[in-house]
Amino acid sequence: MARPTKCRMICHFPQMLEFVPAKSGEDKIPVVLTVDEFETIRLIDREGLSQEQCCRRMQVARTTVQKIYDSARGKLAEALVDGLPLRIEGGEYRLCDGQNRFCGEDHCSKQEIYQMLPSESGFTAV
Repeated sequence: MARPTKCRMICHFPQMLEFVPAKSGEDKIPVVLTVDEFETIRLIDREGLSQEQCCRRMQVARTTVQKIYDSARGKLAEALVDGLPLRIEGGEYRLCDGQNRFCGEDHCSKQEIYQMLPSESGFTAV
C-alpha cells in the first residue's frame, strides 16, 4: 500500500493563474502546473534556493521536491516549446498562515505580520 501524499507548505499563492501565448493560444489545451510545482519553481529558480532549502520550506523530503521540480520543468518546457497555454491549479498543498514556526525558515512575510499584530492592534495570534 502506498504512503498517503503529504501536503506541501505553500507560502506564496500564484498571482496569475493562466498564461496564454499571444498568437492562437486560446484554442489549445493548456498544460496544467500544480500549485506545489509552481512553488518549487519559485523557490529554486526565482529565489535561488537549493533543493534542500526548498524541501525545508515546503516541509517535505528532498526526493519529493526533486520529483515535483522535474515535473514542473517538463511542463514549463512543453508549454514554451509547443506554444501551449499554461494554467496553475490543484496539487497537494496547504497555504501558510504565518503561524507555523518552521515556515520559511524565518523568511515568511506572513510570520512578520503576525509578529507585528499583537503590539499594534491588540490582536493575539493563536
